[in-house]
Amino acid sequence: MKLHSAALAALALASGLAAAQNASQGVSKSEVVLGSIQDLSGPIAGFGKQVRLGMMLRADEINEQGGINGRRIKLVIEDSAYDPKKAVLAAQKLVNQDRIFAMIGHIGAAQNMAAMPVQFEKNFINFFPVTAAREMYEPFHCLKYSFAATYYDQMRTLVPKLAKEKRATKVCTMYQDDEFGLEVMRGAEAGLKAGGMELAERTTYKRGATDFSSQVPMDGLYAAHTSQHPCLDDAAQPIRFWANKYKTKFNEDPTVFSVYGYLALDSFARVAGKAGPNLTTESFIKAMDTMVVPGDIFGGPGMKFGPTMRLGNELSRLSQIQDGRWKVVSDYAKP
Repeated sequence: MKLHSAALAALALASGLAAAQNASQGVSKSEVVLGSIQDLSGPIAGFGKQVRLGMMLRADEINEQGGINGRRIKLVIEDSAYDPKKAVLAAQKLVNQDRIFAMIGHIGAAQNMAAMPVQFEKNFINFFPVTAAREMYEPFHCLKYSFAATYYDQMRTLVPKLAKEKRATKVCTMYQDDEFGLEVMRGAEAGLKAGGMELAERTTYKRGATDFSSQVPMDGLYAAHTSQHPCLDDAAQPIRFWANKYKTKFNEDPTVFSVYGYLALDSFARVAGKAGPNLTTESFIKAMDTMVVPGDIFGGPGMKFGPTMRLGNELSRLSQIQDGRWKVVSDYAKP
């Protein structure tokens, strides 16, 4: 009986130690290790590179200012080539080999959906993925945190508004044949149906396709978005300063994807700082559950999270390409 009790006590102690080790994985006295999966060699490698550079810029700034509660940020970035299967392998490497604390800014809906089970099995947060699919916060999971109004809500809110303004009698769709494209199409479909319209024609293209049979017009093109595209000569001084700092550091112009990466890491640092010196998955979640992130210099709305709130923002607006550059053309709208 005593041996049996001792064995149970030892087992409980071992389980407790394992949980403690897992909770603090990726956190040492001097650094916090964060992982990210980007497309660095596939069809949206340009976007993936920009997210990566945006995160690197903010990490360098934070480290120069003394880190998060004295800990420097170490970024470990893997390439998925926009392939969900490769995203799984990348997640396994980051979690098991690189021993990250959390996943941040992972790009792609299908890629995130493939990789999240690898993370959640071992209690790792998926923080601000660069995709607005509803699956990034639904169904509820305490380890999911999403920052952007969903593709579905952006489309169902803004497509009928645009159709009404343009007095369109027919609306057609060309969408990517995966989780991302379906979300966009379903949102547009729902929005039009509520206004007594329907999609007149639908066609799809394969993930990663770059050769289309018909030309897609660029000048005059509209896009739904949450963050503003940064320009080197922007009228707003904070955006202009930031864009030129990015250009000086990386020798290329920033894009909205650079902004996504920058803001994801900025928000993570805010939460980790609030969590205090004893940074664990549990202390991070506790801090996040009372977190209010203010609006940013790019005109993005503030975000709010809570114990049952894993989507920080529901607002989106329209931009249009005018004379070769993006211009915001609507106020924020809520679904």
